[in-house]
Amino acid sequence: MAIIRIPPVLRPSVGGEREVTAEGATVGEVLNNLVGAHPATRDQLFGEDGGLNRYVNVYLNDEDVRVLDGLDTVVSGADGLVILPAMAGGASLSR
Repeated sequence: MAIIRIPPVLRPSVGGEREVTAEGATVGEVLNNLVGAHPATRDQLFGEDGGLNRYVNVYLNDEDVRVLDGLDTVVSGADGLVILPAMAGGASLSR
């Protein structure tokens, strides 16, 4: 079972938990099982095409899964996943 660290912005979707666990042999299976247990996370994690939302970064043991095998990256029971939504915005520089 993989441990998934949940960022503050997603915690309301998982009952306020900082970490949850989910089963799966790949990152995709783990995240889909997370969505199965917490359906409100689906739109935040996945795009319409079923792939990882472009504004969400997922790390497996500190490695970005996009530079590994993406959602097909193999996960073992001792692995940890970190979900990091991309942040945007800031102050306007126009006067």
